Amino acid sequence: MKKDTLKKSLQLFWSFLKIGAITFGGGLAMVSVISREVCDKKKWITEKEMGDIVIVAESTPGAIAVNTATYVGYKTAGVLGSAMATFGVMVVPLVLISVIYLFFDAFRDNKWVNAAFKGIRALVIVLLIEAAAKLIRPMTKNAYTIICASVVALITIFTDFDSIYLIIAGGVIGISWFVAKALFAKKKARLAGENSPVGSTSGASNEQTDSAELSSAQAEQKDEKSPETNVNDEISNEEGKE
Repeated sequence: MKKDTLKKSLQLFWSFLKIGAITFGGGLAMVSVISREVCDKKKWITEKEMGDIVIVAESTPGAIAVNTATYVGYKTAGVLGSAMATFGVMVVPLVLISVIYLFFDAFRDNKWVNAAFKGIRALVIVLLIEAAAKLIRPMTKNAYTIICASVVALITIFTDFDSIYLIIAGGVIGISWFVAKALFAKKKARLAGENSPVGSTSGASNEQTDSAELSSAQAEQKDEKSPETNVNDEISNEEGKE
């Protein structure tokens, strides 16, 4: 095992241990914290890669925070990094939930705990807005993405439509859009090839080549005279001198 891989794996464990310990509000609230840690501070991945990882994590079963940690760890340090990042992000919440479960009745009616949760709830809203901003920033902004994002936002806000169907529909629409663009580009390139001036000028080039070859052949015929013609030329030249 390479030392660099082991070092990165330990760094991943420590980074995701801190993220799991200090972040409240679930996986989506963790996205901005994870992005700040792995993109801005550590420079392990880019913001675009982070966006792709979140999309994959959101599209696969399981908690988004765990899935994101798994994919970031694998992208950075392979299988070992994936395992260390996943364990790091899970260990503190697991311990806290176990403790809260044991003393749930005492925590439920505690006014200090309730006051703390009210403040944490406001913070979570800010973290969600920041996560959305970080995901939008590297996204390609055109009519297609803006329309899709707007339609999905309206559906999720004003209806109870299951988000899994929106994810599937988004994948189908994205593949269809990609195939349509590829076919259009291929058709455009074929039409451009048919209308290019190369075909029209090839005939003229061939005619020029044939004319040059004919002139060269005629010149060679003039240079290669028969022996009789050469003798007659010499006799004519001698008679002219006499």
